[in-house]
Amino acid sequence: MSPRDHRITLLGKPGCHLCDDARAVVERVAMELGVPWDERDITASEDDQAAYGEMIPVTLIDGVQHDFWRVDENRLRAALNA
Repeated sequence: MSPRDHRITLLGKPGCHLCDDARAVVERVAMELGVPWDERDITASEDDQAAYGEMIPVTLIDGVQHDFWRVDENRLRAALNA
């Protein structure tokens, strides 16, 4: 499977400085590997707030939780290249 066959989703909320840091990492890795990504504001969903409220930012790869609180660039790259 190519990295381009994956999708990254970043879960966060406005005003979250860790989310800003995570966004920069996700944008960089996604651009370099050609991986599509999107961002979801957990404040728009009660379910997301209940599930992820204490863990943001959260990264999902293909809808499966990959990381939370901090995005490790090397770990993200490795997961996308697996």
